[in-house]
Parts: sequence; structure tokens; C-alpha cells
Amino acid sequence: MSNKNSDTDAGPLADVKVLDMTRIIAGPLATQMLGDMGADVIKIERPEGGDDVRRVGPPWLHDEDGEPIQQSTYFQAVNRNKRSVAVSFESDEGRQLLLDLVAKVDIFVENFRPGTLARYGLGYEQLRAVNPSLIYCSISGFGQTGPYASRSGYDYLAQGMSGLMNVTGHPLDEPGGGPMRVGIPLVDIFAGMNAGIGILAALRHKDATGEGQHIDISLFDCGVASMLNPVSAWFNSREEIGLTGNDHPSAAPYGIFEVDDGHIIIATFSDREFIRLAAALGHPEWSEDPMFALNGSRVANRMALKKLVAEALKGRSKSEWVDILNKATVSCGPINTMAELGDDPHVRDRELIARTDHPIRGPVYAAGNPIRMSKSPVSYRRPPPMPGEHTRELLSELGLEATQIDALISAGVIEIDETADPAI
Repeated sequence: MSNKNSDTDAGPLADVKVLDMTRIIAGPLATQMLGDMGADVIKIERPEGGDDVRRVGPPWLHDEDGEPIQQSTYFQAVNRNKRSVAVSFESDEGRQLLLDLVAKVDIFVENFRPGTLARYGLGYEQLRAVNPSLIYCSISGFGQTGPYASRSGYDYLAQGMSGLMNVTGHPLDEPGGGPMRVGIPLVDIFAGMNAGIGILAALRHKDATGEGQHIDISLFDCGVASMLNPVSAWFNSREEIGLTGNDHPSAAPYGIFEVDDGHIIIATFSDREFIRLAAALGHPEWSEDPMFALNGSRVANRMALKKLVAEALKGRSKSEWVDILNKATVSCGPINTMAELGDDPHVRDRELIARTDHPIRGPVYAAGNPIRMSKSPVSYRRPPPMPGEHTRELLSELGLEATQIDALISAGVIEIDETADPAI
């Protein structure tokens, strides 16, 4: 498990400052990506609770003694490499603090409903007046324009409306058939990644011209953009891919197969690979059979082929077949539980699980950043913060005296986690 906690790991964005006014998943993932690359990410949270996803549980984070802490494990997944400031932007004093921060940052990221922040003087045009070179990224359910712009939107809704759930799930004529959501917030993840890409492109533009700009990222747009093959199939041939369950609509055999101690995935995407699969299963004659020799024929005779493959797989375990088929250069692998994933030697070698260490909560684990750069690698310098953990630290950097900070605390404008604030 990776534990890249060195403060000396600068990263390619070490000179970049980000003001993060996002909650839940998409926005925090985008800013975490920037933080992993070295950016100083300042997470703005509401007093009295902070980011809503902190309370989305169980499961809850546990301390080193195994006792639950009322902070969700969900929050830990997308909030490392950030400093938390708890400030009420509804107040004049709190809003001024944010404007003071805006003047010092390169990037501002928010995921409020369109128009919300503008009502508080924190919209793009208003912040552009404070910092003309500011890159302002808005992430919303349906974008800043269009007939749905004012609607609230979450991942589940975007999965359905984008058509993703129209190709996910078992066919209607099968038991349990019907549309199904993907088991992770996939559209949120796409939106966070696309926001990160857009921000990096805007940084390149800013470096070349000195200009900032407004980036508009929509969950719905990202969901539609993810529908590569179904969109191309419909708009170019008027064919619906539809619900195909665990089978691939355009390749066979490509799916889940039962073996003696569970299930494996076999994925053959070419005629050459099918020849290797047939030989490895002890039936080289399949590759000469007109029903199976070509991919189109295999798709047309999918059910007959599935039965033959299932029969040939009897008598061996998951590990045996994974070994046999991979040695034959056939794409094959197990369906891992999280426990099995943690024990996987490839996961360990590639350091795919990131560890950060908090002085109060102890070690915190999350999925690592998948971007590998030979000259400027990502690093994991800070654990996900407690709400308001760095309020005093950041306000001191703005030049506020301790007495001024204490007055803001008394007025309810800001909040500080006294147990975790490094300045206490």
C-alpha cells in the first residue's frame, strides 16, 4: 500500500493554489486529483458539519483502536491532500474572507446549483473582478445553460437520463431483468475527471495568455459523453444496444462463467483470441466451426457457445483457469471481493491503495491516483481533514491576528476543530 507522505514531494502543480467549494463526490474528486499533483487545495466547508458526504454512512471511519468515528468512509475516498476551512459565506465577514482567498488562488471549483453563488457575490463574473486570471470551474447536474440548468442532479439521475441504465442490467425477458445503475457513482467520477482535465487545459491557456476562464462541467453531459458505443450505434445505424447483462453486445464469448469454486470473466475480443481460447479449453475444432469461426457468427450463436464454454470449464478452480487462460494469452480474471483485491500482488506492486496518516485518527486508506508520471509523480501528503481543521492556519496566512480569528469564531462566522487544528 502506497504511503507517499513526504512534504518534499513537490509535484507538477506545486505552485498552484485551489479554492475548493465542492461537496459530495464529483467536485472533491477533481480537486483531490489536483492535490495529488502537488496543488495547495483549500477546502471550504460550512460550519457545523462541513461537507454533506461526511455524514453519509455507515460505514464509518475507525480509529487505531477500532472505535468508530462519526466521519464516513465515503468522505475519505475523495478528500486527501486538502486543508479544511469552515466559514459561513452567507455572512458579510465570511464572504469577505473568501474574496481575500480568491485574490490569492489560481483555481476556484464549485458544485452549487447554477446561480446560487452569484446571489452571494461569488459567481464567475464577480470573482473575475477580484482576480482576472482566475480559472473558475462549475460542476452541476445539468450545466449552466439549457432547459434543465436549474434542476438539481445526482449521479443516479444522470445514469438514468444519459442512457447508461438503458444498457446496464439483464434483458427484460430474463429473471431480474430491467434497468440497473452501475454500483459506483460512475457519472460523478467521469465528471470529476473531466473537470480535472478541463482545469489542466485552462491552466495551459493561462500560462500562454494570462487569461482565466469559466469551465462548465455537467453530470448529464459527462454521462452522455460516456455512452460511446450506444450513441454511435443509434445515431449512425438507428440500432439500440439495449440491456445485455454480463454479455458484450458486439463480442462473444465475453462474460461471466461458472467454474468449480465460483466465477471467472472470459473476454475474447478478436478471432485470434478465440482460436487461443478454443485450444486452451481443449476444443480447437470450435475455431473451424462456421457457427463460431468469426466474431459476428459467435455473437449470433452466443447462447450455444456459452453452453459449450461452460461445460468445458467444469473440473477446475478459478485460480487454475486464470493461470491456464492467461498463459494461453486469453483475457481472463476473477471477480474480486475487496479483501481479495487487497491481497492481490499486482495491486500491492502498483501501490493502488493509498495511505495517509492523521495525528488523531491514524492511518486512512483510499484508492490511489492511477496517473503515473516518471518525472513528476503524484504524492499523498495530507490525510482527509476534519471540518475546519486548518481554519486558523489559513486565516493566519491571510494576515489575521489571533484576536481577530477568535472574534470570528465567537460570531459564528468560522469554525475550528480544536482537536485537530495544528495551530492549537
